[in-house]
Amino acid sequence: MTPARRTAITLTALSVLMLVLAALCLLMGSVDIPAAEVLRIITGHDSDNVAWNIIVRQSRLPMIATAALAGAALSVAGLLLQTTFNNPLAGPSILGVSAGAGLGVAIVMLALGGTLGASTTLSVGSYLATLLGAIIGAGAVLAILIAMSAIVRSSSMLLIVGILVSYLASSVISLLNSLATEEGVHNYVAWGFGSFSGVGVDQIGLYSVLLLIGLCAAMLMVKPLDALLLGTRYAQNLGVDTHHARNALLLITGLLTAVVTAYCGPIGFIGLVVPHVARFLTATSVHRRLLPATLLAGADTALLCAWLSVGGEHGVIPINAITPIIGVPIIVYIIINRRKIAYFN
Repeated sequence: MTPARRTAITLTALSVLMLVLAALCLLMGSVDIPAAEVLRIITGHDSDNVAWNIIVRQSRLPMIATAALAGAALSVAGLLLQTTFNNPLAGPSILGVSAGAGLGVAIVMLALGGTLGASTTLSVGSYLATLLGAIIGAGAVLAILIAMSAIVRSSSMLLIVGILVSYLASSVISLLNSLATEEGVHNYVAWGFGSFSGVGVDQIGLYSVLLLIGLCAAMLMVKPLDALLLGTRYAQNLGVDTHHARNALLLITGLLTAVVTAYCGPIGFIGLVVPHVARFLTATSVHRRLLPATLLAGADTALLCAWLSVGGEHGVIPINAITPIIGVPIIVYIIINRRKIAYFN
């Protein structure tokens, strides 16, 4: 089977799976709504039950869009980091980018006394403040990583730097929690569990636009990504300005990670694991094929987590309670078989 044909089959299968998972998310929930009524509502007709109209249009549909975009964004961010640092264990959560964004959000939330906790009543200004805090926090961590990557050549040591940054951010967050109000601490802890249900109809527009801008920018970086995968010197011989390319890739990564973290919480493992799943499915490291597969696989993974989170009888399960179950076995496989992963050797 040719690489192009395999990629086409993979993208088609991932797209179909995304539609199936989206349908499951529409049909499943704490309120049992008949499938015929759900179909009637999403096609623009009102159901006789007013509550069902509100649940489908203002809760389930925004949750599906939020989850799909968040999974795609985190997965693409992970792929960009793995290629930029030539490390299979690089990812927004491992390198401390998510922790930096979380620290920015903590400063905004806890400094405001927890007024950002109830997402359904947030004002536009509150969301913008949260988003700005996340972007600044993620940008600060990326600046540290850029500076350290020029000094520390070992990718393993750079991972250690990222872990240390995460610990430092956690320490500052703990200090902020100790000084914050009880309401602020409660709201921040609830935000830290991770959820795709906190983005309402009023916020989904800005959220979607920012992530689509980041994803489109990532698509435009396909050629520099392929060149960087071959090594810095080879990329420079091909005429690629590796310094500017790396900075652009890190800027895109920071935007994608910060937006998802601000709106959904610090979602772990998706950015680290999904790029490897996409490589396995496509059997290639060529980014014009790998990047779309990573995007779709990330959306599928997030939708699967969203479906599992509302599938129980005991309320909504935090997303960060589900992602480690999926991600840890894959990470263990990567660590054990790292020398056999040809695309990083």
